Amino acid sequence: VMANFAVGKEMYPELQRSLPPQLPAFLSRQRWFGGKARGVRAADLADVVPIRTGALEALLLVVRVEYAHGPEENYSIPVVCSEERSSSKEVDSASLKVEARQAGHVLVLTDALKNEEFLSTLLEMIRRKATTEGEKGSLCALQTTAYSRLYPASAGVLRPKPVRAEQSNSSIIYGDRLILKFFRRLEGGINPDLEIGTFLTEKAHFPNIPQIAGSLEYRARDGRRMAQGILQAFVPNQGDAWRYTLGSLGEFYEDAAQQPDDAAPLGFGGAHSPLRERELPEFARKSVDPYLAAAGLLGQRTAEMHLALASEPHDPAFHPEPFTMEFQRALERSVLELTAGVFGLLREKRSSLPAEWRSRADELSGREHEIVRRFQAALSAPIHATRTRIHGDYHLGQVLYTGSDFVIIDFEGEPARPLAERRIKRSPLQDVAGMLRSFHYAAFAPLLGEKPVPAKDLRRLSSWAEAWNAWVANRFLADYFATSGEASYLPQSREETQSVLELHLLEKAVYELGYELNNRPAWVGIPLQGISGLLSV
Repeated sequence: VMANFAVGKEMYPELQRSLPPQLPAFLSRQRWFGGKARGVRAADLADVVPIRTGALEALLLVVRVEYAHGPEENYSIPVVCSEERSSSKEVDSASLKVEARQAGHVLVLTDALKNEEFLSTLLEMIRRKATTEGEKGSLCALQTTAYSRLYPASAGVLRPKPVRAEQSNSSIIYGDRLILKFFRRLEGGINPDLEIGTFLTEKAHFPNIPQIAGSLEYRARDGRRMAQGILQAFVPNQGDAWRYTLGSLGEFYEDAAQQPDDAAPLGFGGAHSPLRERELPEFARKSVDPYLAAAGLLGQRTAEMHLALASEPHDPAFHPEPFTMEFQRALERSVLELTAGVFGLLREKRSSLPAEWRSRADELSGREHEIVRRFQAALSAPIHATRTRIHGDYHLGQVLYTGSDFVIIDFEGEPARPLAERRIKRSPLQDVAGMLRSFHYAAFAPLLGEKPVPAKDLRRLSSWAEAWNAWVANRFLADYFATSGEASYLPQSREETQSVLELHLLEKAVYELGYELNNRPAWVGIPLQGISGLLSV
């Protein structure tokens, strides 16, 4: 039962005393906590921000986490307060407990993002553009110029509904009209998801994103600003493009499995194969033709996104900049360091790889120097193009399928990189490479996923996977380049464009190899196959 009492400043010393000892164990139990593997050394309260409405008593706890290795992090833990008379009551894994010695009661803090009144309060704060003060900072609510269009007064009260699939962030849907992405980890600096989303909403007027309505921001007294939440238009959809793609592939493989062995298109290198749509076999047309149209539309939308991001001539955060040799040398250092680390790991974990991929792993281990030369050759001569802001982590899972169109989401960039690094301007062909590699992954996912096909069938169906990948990649690229036209972010010659695209494809495949070696060895064949295909070009 919620108690009708005020958590005033007299409670803050109790919070500071009682919570830090509980926080390491509490954090380790939360799915959204990203520091489990780093070894939490200590955690303390950096700030406490009260959030009140009616009888509801809630707090935003800003928690500073110290690790055994690496930099500290800040996490946001919104909690609802209730009072228990007995300190012996068990508190569940999603709760914290504060014993107020002088008052003689126990304060139980539970997850506020499961409380409908609190969720409504967050939306109300953005409606009022409210600010609530804490001990060492404040929580500020902001609107974009699109707010009144996305949430007109005529819409009435929107009931909140938490999204159950909780990962590093939490999401709340308001009446199928708005969605709030609530960040659990607070990072100082400009959040690229909010920055790019606001730019595409207010300046570039790019329609194929969830339009930004407002935001929540934690502002520390020392001047640091951290994005706490982004309020966006809710986009009705049929799931992401990854799910849509796998649905299309299911029908394709059912038909491909019935084809004779000698029908498989053997001996070509995936996305850069000369295999074209005109060579699409009759059995595949029913399942592949509709997907090729969708891939072409996705190529068009991707180019439109890049054109929008390159459309600002004055804002320093967005105006296109030329490639420089300094930038190319920094990129070369980065990809060579990545390559050395991943291939060292490949040799170290060779014996634990699936037997069918060990010979391919051995072959590629011996070609590491060739990969290094590819990177060096692509980056040694000046690249005649501009760098722009890009999506930064572009793949089929970052695109929603509405049934007739695509909507691009999540402009955070790679979460493992620092915010400042994610805001660096790069070649949009890096996004293109990310999507091409995602097509390749999708092609093999039904063969290596929860129910992997028998080894005897893998080689034949792998050939069909590469064929599907080639058809789809070629259509995606054709529509992407047709829509981009002579955009400044594309190199001036076709050969140079191909060189930059292959640079990023190879970089992405090497990164994927490292990821699979560490997390999913059964899937290591996909990046191994991808790297082999690129080296054969």
